[in-house]
Amino acid sequence: MDVDIVVVGGGHAGAEAAAAAARLGRRVALVTLSMAQIGRLSCNPAIGGLAKGCLVRELDALGGLMARVADATTVQFRHLNTRKGLAVRASRAQVDTDRYPPALQAALAALPELELVEGEAAGLLLHEDRIAGLALTDGRRLLAPKVVLTTGTFLSGRMHRGSHTQAGGRIGEGASYALSTSLRGLGVALGRLKTGTPPRLARDSVDWSACEEQDALTGFHFSFQPPAVRLPQIPCHITYTTEATHALIREHLHTSAMFSGAIEGTGPRYCPSIEDKVVRFDRPRHQLFLEPEGLDSDRVYVNGLSTSLSAEVQDALLPTIPGLAHARIVQHGYAVEYDHVDPTRLGHDLQHAAVPGLYFAGQVNGTSGYEEAAAQGFVAGVSAALDRPFVLRRDQAYIGVLIDDLVTRGIGGEPYRMFSSRAEHRLALREDNADRRLAPTGRELGLVDDLAWSRFEHKMDQIDAARRALEHTLRPTDTTRRRLSEAGVGTMNKPLSAEELLRRPGVDYATLATVVDLPELDPEAAEQVETDVKYAGYLEREAHRARRTAALHAAALIDVDFGQVPGLSTEVRQRLQAHRPATLGSASRLPGITPAAITALSAWLARAHP
Repeated sequence: MDVDIVVVGGGHAGAEAAAAAARLGRRVALVTLSMAQIGRLSCNPAIGGLAKGCLVRELDALGGLMARVADATTVQFRHLNTRKGLAVRASRAQVDTDRYPPALQAALAALPELELVEGEAAGLLLHEDRIAGLALTDGRRLLAPKVVLTTGTFLSGRMHRGSHTQAGGRIGEGASYALSTSLRGLGVALGRLKTGTPPRLARDSVDWSACEEQDALTGFHFSFQPPAVRLPQIPCHITYTTEATHALIREHLHTSAMFSGAIEGTGPRYCPSIEDKVVRFDRPRHQLFLEPEGLDSDRVYVNGLSTSLSAEVQDALLPTIPGLAHARIVQHGYAVEYDHVDPTRLGHDLQHAAVPGLYFAGQVNGTSGYEEAAAQGFVAGVSAALDRPFVLRRDQAYIGVLIDDLVTRGIGGEPYRMFSSRAEHRLALREDNADRRLAPTGRELGLVDDLAWSRFEHKMDQIDAARRALEHTLRPTDTTRRRLSEAGVGTMNKPLSAEELLRRPGVDYATLATVVDLPELDPEAAEQVETDVKYAGYLEREAHRARRTAALHAAALIDVDFGQVPGLSTEVRQRLQAHRPATLGSASRLPGITPAAITALSAWLARAHP
């Protein structure tokens, strides 16, 4: 079979990579171990979360799949950090694990340029040191000048529960050892990482009355195009570990694969196992979320109880937790360790420096989370299809922050997870304005369809009309004062613009429109207008910082002999020579590169290129 691009792996990264490339007119083959498992939610049944929700909305603005599939299968939607600042508010959707994969599979099946191939990758084919395709273990050969590897936890994957160990990338599925061998043969260095998953409980065995209920929000969604059909919303619940739980864990730490030495890989610091939590944190209890896996599923995901303890110890833990005294485990928790590549060997297009035509995306790059994987898959797929790097800046998107962190700084020895604190321009990179930031880019690529673009243009027209109307000046007449007071807007003693009134605390657009002649807006457009007005000073300072950062990032360091730059320490020179950053901005984010070193480089560049 001859195609333009081969994508290996049918998870979230593979789906976005294959869909983007196929929609850009490339002939794509998506290779997966099992057709039925494409889009499977290997761990938690949720999409989004802190910072991750912004990745989902950015993908949607660019024309990706994840937001629409999540909206079509959401059974509970929540807003997080609503009492905190605008920059860190986030959305999270509990999705139906039985409905999400078929919905994603249907979206892929609708693409005429995409062919799904069931099989196991055996090795990469090369011609004159460039990628020429992929060999499968059954002897088939897929010829293509581009291959995108999105293998998740399946590269030499091994699952651990207590002293029991078996090959596999997740429960019920095998692992790919041949591909790891092929990559090492090409000189691609591989490391080991670990992730884990909690037990699943029988839904009818939980005492829900002993747990705190979390209500769902209604009417909210990820995509900027509201879903045509919504599933019924269901509640999740909260319970807590106890001192008895912790005592039992400490007593049986030797049965944990993480603490017995059976696992070589490093786990995620920000999503630790329950064993890690008990050992590292001196707390009387830890919060657990009981999340039904779907409308018709009899399984409950215990978020917060990830573990590699033996099955017997997991069974013994449940009675120590409120609401779980009689709970039955239908799938015990386990840990997975797997091979990953060093992302600092990748370019911003996620193409490997040593093997032209070979791209990596997702957990194989050392990240954690469906959302990080999907974002990388989209970037790799678009870059491979365009045959040039598709790069988003750090001041443009969380996706840009994610990719730049990976290829510039690496993962630091543990799985990388997206946080809003990683984004220095997070006030400007919000969920609510992802379309304003990225829809034009998606349209230029050809991935934002006519309907989505029409909605976006309508929204922008509404915002422009409202901003013009807000320039209208009101006079402090008795009638105006009375109407303002009755609407709760306050009063005025001098002429004020409607914009100045909207800037007042507690005044929203809808309230002001009862006093001032303002155009009627859709809720999302009104939210944007309010944000633009109320945070104008902060946003302008953020924009100024972004412009300075962009100038820094644009200063090229290609072919610079760092040994000739005065004022650099030996350590700094060695780090710069090892990483070869493309720009001054990339250099500034390398570990160990001091502000003084950046100043020295800036001065040298100014003299070399006056």
